Amino acid sequence: MTQSAYWNRIAKKAKEENRPFFSLAPMEAVTGSVFRRVVMKATVPDNFYTEFTNALSITHPLAKETTKGRLYIDPAENPKPIVQLWGNSEIDFAKAAKEVEKQGYEAIDINMGCPDIAVIKNHSGSDLIRHFDTAKEVIEGARQSDLPVTVKTRIGYSDVHEYETWIPFLLKQQVPVLTVHMRTREEMSKVPAHYELIDDLVQMRDTYAPDTLLQINGDIADYQAGIDLANAHPGVDGIMIGRGIFMNPYAFEKTPQHHSEHELLNLLRYQLDLYDQFVAKGIPGHFAPLQRFFKIYVRGMKGASAIRNDLMQTKTTDDARAIIDRIDPGE
Repeated sequence: MTQSAYWNRIAKKAKEENRPFFSLAPMEAVTGSVFRRVVMKATVPDNFYTEFTNALSITHPLAKETTKGRLYIDPAENPKPIVQLWGNSEIDFAKAAKEVEKQGYEAIDINMGCPDIAVIKNHSGSDLIRHFDTAKEVIEGARQSDLPVTVKTRIGYSDVHEYETWIPFLLKQQVPVLTVHMRTREEMSKVPAHYELIDDLVQMRDTYAPDTLLQINGDIADYQAGIDLANAHPGVDGIMIGRGIFMNPYAFEKTPQHHSEHELLNLLRYQLDLYDQFVAKGIPGHFAPLQRFFKIYVRGMKGASAIRNDLMQTKTTDDARAIIDRIDPGE
């Protein structure tokens, strides 16, 4: 299988600009439609991903209602997100792939890196690193639709050296894109990402799957850090930013600009407005508490800790707006 038209388009645009492509990482209770549109307003990356969604739940008669919030795409979203699925059943992935294709998604990514203990007990996420046969089965299941199927994983489960067999195995599946978080599951985010292994991954890709695009994730703060990493490791095609977006909502900005407190708080106002619109649609399912995001906007402000504490006590978006208006009356 060669790169899909979808990924060819992404790679071609980045190559014409002499840079890697950039993605916002899929993050649980973070990368729903509301926050994707906030990032899009700040500085849009090449790709977005949804929160990871259980493949079984998508078509389950009872559970499918709970996925509507996770899978919702607003008409204003451009580019549309890639849907990220998790699970351990070929049949579940086959059914889910056909359903998300009907819903208008253009690409599927399989989560083989989530370190959450509940997901692991389900023999999914990073647990698939220990079960090559199951990993292959879910890839084949997801390929039952016409959408390109990619994989996001870690370098190993408990031992860094597991990458020596795990990564070649995945590359032999000829996925259009392989995204690698440069830590093991057991390392979580407690140690620096193993950038020293990137050149080995590039060599493996060139050997086993030269058409596969290699995307790197882990400890990449912003666009410039991604450019520096790609320049230091020729052959890297893509850069995925995760936690960096919590340090700077403008992380994908190609030329860093100064953003005033007023500008940051207006971005928070925008998120509150989008949240209200989302809730008004009456879509059931999980949606992240807004408190998770407040630190993004007040970090570095005078009295940031007190402001964040006040915001954390709010119960409604109007309560939050009252605090913002007290700090920043606006124009």
